[in-house]
Amino acid sequence: MSKIALVFLMVFIVGVIATFTYSGASSFILYQFVYFLNPDFRWWAAEIPGISYSFIASILMLISLGIGYRKYSTLAPWKELPAFKWIIVLLLYHYLVYFWALNPAVHYQFTFQFTKLVIIVLVAYKLVNSPRILDISIWAYLLGATYIGYLATSVGRGAGARVEGIGMADAPDANDTAAALVPAAVFLMYYAWMGNKKVKLLCVFCGALIANGLVLINSRGSFVGVVVSAGLFLLYMMFSRYQKEGQRAMAVFIIIIGISGGLYVADDQFWDRMRTMENVEDEGESGSQRINYWMAALDISKDYPLGAGIYGFNFLSDIYLAPEYHGGEGGKSVHSLWFQGLSEVGWPGTGLFVIALFSLFRLSRKAKKWVLESDDNASYFKLLALECALLGYLAAGSFINRFRAEILYWMILLLAIGINVYFLQRRKAKVAVSKAQDDVMPNSLTPNYTKEPSR
Repeated sequence: MSKIALVFLMVFIVGVIATFTYSGASSFILYQFVYFLNPDFRWWAAEIPGISYSFIASILMLISLGIGYRKYSTLAPWKELPAFKWIIVLLLYHYLVYFWALNPAVHYQFTFQFTKLVIIVLVAYKLVNSPRILDISIWAYLLGATYIGYLATSVGRGAGARVEGIGMADAPDANDTAAALVPAAVFLMYYAWMGNKKVKLLCVFCGALIANGLVLINSRGSFVGVVVSAGLFLLYMMFSRYQKEGQRAMAVFIIIIGISGGLYVADDQFWDRMRTMENVEDEGESGSQRINYWMAALDISKDYPLGAGIYGFNFLSDIYLAPEYHGGEGGKSVHSLWFQGLSEVGWPGTGLFVIALFSLFRLSRKAKKWVLESDDNASYFKLLALECALLGYLAAGSFINRFRAEILYWMILLLAIGINVYFLQRRKAKVAVSKAQDDVMPNSLTPNYTKEPSR
C-alpha cells in the first residue's frame, strides 16, 4: 500500500473516532479532507476499500447534529442568518424550474447535488460553533489546497501548457480547480500576520505550493480572484484607521514576499496566458470572446426569464451564438457564474443568490462594527479576511461556471460562522449578562418602602 493511501485511511479513521469522542465538528473537517483528496479519482484509489467516503462523512455530520441538536441550536440557530433563508428559497426554486427545464433529467441530477450541498452547509454551520473550530476548519481547507498545489507541482503541465486531472469531484476542470485555491491567499496572509513563528513558517510552506499550483494550472480568472482578494485585504491592512503595532510594516513585507515569490514561480507560459486577457483582437486566444457568451446569456434571459434549466445555455448556445462560436459536443459554456445562474434559473434565481450575498455582507458589516466597538481588532480583520476570501472566489467565478460550486458555498459558510462566533454569540452573551445584572441590582438599590419611616 502506498504512503498516501495509508495516510488517508489513518486520517479517515481518526476523523470518525474524533467525531464521537471529541467534537461533532470533526465530521465536517473529515468531509473537507475527503473532498480535497478525492480518493475515488486518485491513482491510489485501488489500494483502499471502494466505499463512498464523502457519503460516510456526510452521514456522520447528520448523526452528530442529531445527537447534540439542542446544544448546537443554542450556539448556532439558523434563523439568525437571513442568508440561509434565501439559499433555501433558491434551492426550492431549482425544483420549480424542473417543470420547464429544457433537459429535466440533467436539471434534476444537478439540483439533487445542490440539495446535498445546501444540507452540508446548514449542518456544518451548527457544528462549527466556536472560534477555535473555525480556525481548524479554515486550516483544513488550506491543507487541502496545499495538497492540490503539491499535485500540480508533481504532475506538471501537459500538452496544453496546463495541469489537468488533479481536481475535486465537482471541480475536475483546470479552471475550476484553480478557483478553489483562490481564497487560500488571503487566509495565509491573515495567519502569517497574526500567527506565531511556527504558523508563519507553515504559511510560507503552504503558500509556496499553492502559488506554484496556480501558476502551473494557468487560470486567468483565478489570477484575477487572487488579485482582488489579496489586494483588498492588504489595502485595509495599510490604510485602515484600525491599526496595531507594526501592521503597515507587515503589509509591506507581505507585498514584497508575495511579489518576489510570484515572480520566482511564474514562467513565460504563465505570463503569455495572462497577457491574453487584454488581447481583444484575437478572440481565439483571449478571454474577450466570453463577452459574446455573456451577451448571448442576456438574450436567452429575454426568451427564458424564469430560466432554461441547468445546462440551459449549453443546450441553446448554437442558437444564440454566432456560427464562428459553434462547436463542441455538449455546446458552449457561458463562462461566468452570474450568467450561468441567469440562463439556468433566470432572473428570480439569480436575484435570490444576490440577495443572499447582500444579506450576508450586510450582517458581516454589523459584526465588524460591533467587534470594533469592543476593541477587538483581531476579530475585525478575521471577518475581513473571510469577506475577502468570498469576494475573491466570486471574482474568479465571474469567468467560469461555478454557480453551485462546493467551495463557493464553503466560503459563504465560513463567513456565516465567523459572524456567529465573533458577533451573534458574543452579543447574546453580553445581553444575558446585562439582564442578569439588571435583575440583581434593584434588590440592593431600590428603597424598601414597606418599612415605616422613622420619626
